[in-house]
Order: sequence, then structure tokens, then C-alpha cells
Amino acid sequence: MEPSPQFERIRAYYLSLLPALTGDAWELCTSYFTVRTLKKGEFLQKQGVVANHVSFLNYGLLRMYHLVDGREKVSEFFKEGDYAADYRSFLMREPANTYVQALEETEVVELSFDDLQIIYQRIPEANFIGRLIAEELFKDICRRTTMQVTVSIDEQYAAIVRDKPWLIQRVPQYMIASYLGVTPEALSRIKSRAGKRSRKIPLRPTTPVITEIAAAAKP
Repeated sequence: MEPSPQFERIRAYYLSLLPALTGDAWELCTSYFTVRTLKKGEFLQKQGVVANHVSFLNYGLLRMYHLVDGREKVSEFFKEGDYAADYRSFLMREPANTYVQALEETEVVELSFDDLQIIYQRIPEANFIGRLIAEELFKDICRRTTMQVTVSIDEQYAAIVRDKPWLIQRVPQYMIASYLGVTPEALSRIKSRAGKRSRKIPLRPTTPVITEIAAAAKP
């Protein structure tokens, strides 16, 4: 059977985690996958609804946010090649307290909670893949939490520019401000300070040899 082009990215992702994944195991996995396309502004997940799927992004962009006193607080962004879900809701089978919304047209490969349990039972190596995905999620949460309490806002913004340039290019500034926990006006000041720092690159000192050559060249 010809592999679906919609599953090629997720297949490459699984193989990066477990190169020994067999063809039979992969075929069984794909029999439980479903593909869903979201229009810009459409919700993958809504608050108050139990998250029944984990979703791998083939392409597109999602944001996760909470409502705090009626205001949106962005907690994460997901792009192509990422897994997205309210994992607490998914694992604990409780209503989600987050929204997950498409910022661009997005295509996801979904796997339901019940089907994932079947895969774990039928494919032993799937448990290893699931553990690695969960570990990566845990590490990301730890990195972000640690940065929020130990690093200045300016340094957090610099880390985004350095490590996630796609976020600067594809996400509205007010959402980045929400992600950092600042106002849009404060983000403008942070960007201004970052620009000034980047322009303060010291010139290389003129060496005595270069000075002598320059003096000799004068008429």
C-alpha cells in the first residue's frame, strides 16, 4: 500500500525517535490516524471540553491560551512538526481549561485517547515513542517555567528572537506580548532596547601597522 503523503511528516518524526520502527507497526499506527484541516480562527480545542485527541501539525500555526479575568493569556504556540493538545485534559480525562486556535490554515494528524490506548497495547514500541514525546513536552515546560522566574523579560525576548525566529515572523505582536506577560507597549520598549544593543557593536581597534599605512598613503 502506498504511504499517504499526509503521514510523511509524522512518520519522519516517529523515525527520528525510533529508527527501528517496523513497517508493520507503522501501518497499524496509520490505521488509527485521522486528518483534519482547520481554517484560520477555528478552534482545535475549547475550554470546558475534554481533550479527546493529540494532534500533530503537518503545516500551519496554533496558539494555546487561557482566559484570565476575561482576558486572553497566551501560554504556547505550535507550528508544523509539533504535537499540540491540552495534555492535562487529555491524560486526566477532565475538561480543558485552555483554548487551542489556528492562527493560519492548519492541517493536523489526530489520534484519539481510546485509539492511543489500543496502539499502546498492540505495538510495544509505541510506548517508547509516547514516553519520548512526553519527556520532550516535560523538558519544554521546565525550560519555560525556569526562564520565567530566573531571566529578565529582555532576555526572554532575546531568546525568542534567537531560538524561535518563526514566532516573530508569523505571530502578531500583541500575542507575543501576552506570551511574555507584558503589555504591547512594554514589548515595543523591549524591542527598542534590543535594537539599540544590536547597534552597539564595537569597532575593531586600528592596529599600529594599519595606522602607519594610512599615514604613508597621505599626500
